[in-house]
Amino acid sequence: MNLPFYIAKRYLFSKKSHNAINIISGISVCGVSLATLAMVCTLSVINGFQDMVATFFTVFDPEIKVTAAMGKTFDVNDDRIKQLRSLPEIAVFTETLEDNAMVQYKDRQMMATIKGVQDNFEQLTSIDSVLYGKGEFVLHDEVADYGVIGVELMSVLGTGVQFVDPLEIYAPRRGEKVNMANPAASFTKEFLFSPGVVFAVNQQKYDASYILTSLDFARKLFHYDTEVSAVELRLKPNQNITLMKGKIADMLGKDFVVRDRYEQQEDIFRIMEIEKLVSYLFLTFILLIACFNVIGSLSMLIIDKKEDVRTLRNLGADDKLISRIFLFEGRMISMFGAVTGIVLGLILCLIQQKFGLISLGGDGNFVVDAYPVSVHWGDVLLIFLTVLIVGFLSVWYPVRYLSKRLLDK
Repeated sequence: MNLPFYIAKRYLFSKKSHNAINIISGISVCGVSLATLAMVCTLSVINGFQDMVATFFTVFDPEIKVTAAMGKTFDVNDDRIKQLRSLPEIAVFTETLEDNAMVQYKDRQMMATIKGVQDNFEQLTSIDSVLYGKGEFVLHDEVADYGVIGVELMSVLGTGVQFVDPLEIYAPRRGEKVNMANPAASFTKEFLFSPGVVFAVNQQKYDASYILTSLDFARKLFHYDTEVSAVELRLKPNQNITLMKGKIADMLGKDFVVRDRYEQQEDIFRIMEIEKLVSYLFLTFILLIACFNVIGSLSMLIIDKKEDVRTLRNLGADDKLISRIFLFEGRMISMFGAVTGIVLGLILCLIQQKFGLISLGGDGNFVVDAYPVSVHWGDVLLIFLTVLIVGFLSVWYPVRYLSKRLLDK
């Protein structure tokens, strides 16, 4: 067995000549453990919120979305798009066209995003799971076009779930200047009727501004022929989304942008990743402060073991071996604290997942009642390595310095 490691292990678990040193050593381990526990729980809660937000988007957003790199629209008859349509890995291929328009219901007006979709949109996403009302998801028939609006937009316009009067939709004529003498002539006016349902995905971006309707209606309103603003895809089961996204991007070239669900909501998830990074850095700083207790514990131990050091020197031990003993001592404290903190942190996360002991409060105003928790093993490994690296580096120089200053030759 390695001699410095063997002696350090005996020093860690044996009783010291002064009881205060045992207490300080215990405090050092507890400090590292608590800092590690805080990192595990904090990062797991942030992961829980990220996973929860991701579930909201997957109901409404496609697995893969293709848009133009330049401009708002592209021609769906492009040869590359036709080639994309024929890929065997794709289960659902849907053309969509969206743009802003003014919506009026009786005396209320509001800007909204009109999204025209094809009839297979229900196969693309689980839109039925977010519909409310006694009607059905219908976009058009032989008589009229229908609009499925967001629940917050319904509240602002005061339409109710089943509105009697149609929505008046106004959009500027594409490529024409506004006629100041007769501004109304510069706008296209169309009507959307109620199918008896509204959608609610618990995201203001959609609920407060989106209206789903047929692709033909959107093209008529915005004066397009075969152009679309996006092609939305759902892959067949057991397909790797990341690999398919890369394959599609290589096929389409630089004229198109291919995004998965997370990239479609890039701003939100980037903010959450920044929050996670900042939390990690702050907790690492707290861990560094906790490691100062380890330095104090080692300095007291070095003083306590002066007689043992003299005996080792008389037996032929050099300064390097003496320093390695106390270095191993500090590293073992960091290792023991890291393992203990991770185990306790995982237990707390498991209890929170099962029982939701820590609630968000707010009398049920939140989407979930308790803090969501999601343990990512990559984060656990990162925390373990961080504790070891910070702990090892924090004791290296102090031990070498103290072993020379506090121990007699």
